[in-house]
Amino acid sequence: MLLERHLIEYCSPTLASLKTASLFNHSFTSEEELQKQLDHLNNQLGEKGISLIELYRRNNKALIYVYRKTHLEADLNRPGVCRFLKKYGYEHMGVEYALSRLTERLKESGSFPHEIGLFLGYPLGDVIGFINNAGKNCKCIGCWKVYCNECEAEKKFARYRKCRVIYSRLWKNGRTVWQLTVAA
Repeated sequence: MLLERHLIEYCSPTLASLKTASLFNHSFTSEEELQKQLDHLNNQLGEKGISLIELYRRNNKALIYVYRKTHLEADLNRPGVCRFLKKYGYEHMGVEYALSRLTERLKESGSFPHEIGLFLGYPLGDVIGFINNAGKNCKCIGCWKVYCNECEAEKKFARYRKCRVIYSRLWKNGRTVWQLTVAA
């Protein structure tokens, strides 16, 4: 299943509970088939703390957000995050509400609202740095552009890369996505 391959390619650190969330574009031929696959994976992986939702759709491509609710709750309640998100119309930090507002923001702008980094587990300082520098002048680039703690970010990027390599190998050798997903 293509959706499972995308989970391994783009979401391994989230499946391994190393990262709050991941995001990828998924092409589909039928809305019904896409919903059936999402429902199946949510039923299967939900018991391990993973949820998949469609954040945005254009033509036959869906932007799929894969996340751990407990991690996202903690991220949304980190110091400074609430105050920052209020600038973008987030009235409170409940996970369902915040994801609903993020979906609205994606539809309003037609592009990625910069606060999406917070929903992916990026540090607040790096999200603010990206906005203030219009994506330029970063210290390094990995899964995101780093403006603050370069050393810590490089360590995370290395863990994420290693996780992807290991998960890809294990999946190609017959392990299922369910078997590779760490329970919350």
